[in-house]
Amino acid sequence: MKKVSSILWGVVLVAVGIILALNTLGIASIHIFFDGWWTLFIIVPCTIGLFTDYDKSGHLIGICIGVFLLLCCQGILSFRMFWKLLAPAVIVLIGVKIILGNVFGGRGEQAFKKIEENNGSIRSGAATFSGATFDYTGEVFEGARLDAVFGGIKCDLRGAVINGDCVINATAVFGGIDIYVPEGMNVKVNSTSIFGGVSGIERRNDPANQHTLYLNATCLFGGVEVK
Repeated sequence: MKKVSSILWGVVLVAVGIILALNTLGIASIHIFFDGWWTLFIIVPCTIGLFTDYDKSGHLIGICIGVFLLLCCQGILSFRMFWKLLAPAVIVLIGVKIILGNVFGGRGEQAFKKIEENNGSIRSGAATFSGATFDYTGEVFEGARLDAVFGGIKCDLRGAVINGDCVINATAVFGGIDIYVPEGMNVKVNSTSIFGGVSGIERRNDPANQHTLYLNATCLFGGVEVK
């Protein structure tokens, strides 16, 4: 996904450069700095995120907020209305995301509960205003809870002993979590994200692969990356 993201950002920069060049040469007169131009710093990254991240909900919320602000700057809507509707709209969108996640993406949570019911080993790791590395090389891995709050976590499963499906519940709040998975492992993601998301290398899950990692991610101004 990083490749796709880089290409999209490259297209955006090329387009801006061409517009500036045309304006300078007098060939065109395209006004970039229109009323509310700064909202593009919200709209463009969130739009690119729709094509590059596993989770789409946070980016959809960002696009809605950016467009609403742009319409306010253009005088089509009022800022007073924006502030009145912002909190209810975000709450509704989060609620819809949670409902859909439980209805269509509850497989990871079920797998996590199954491990606990079978007295499986659930590891815990946290980083608050700091960084932490958890390397499970040579250890039997079944599941883990990872929490990064204003910090960063590196979780390395490449050398772990994995005898079946495993689960990670990852929470990133103003922080980041990098998860390194073994080759030939399927990864299925269920995430709830606000101004953040789950990203990773392009991978094709193959039914022939023996094991699956279920990743339940919650991101608030943070991110989880699968590598």
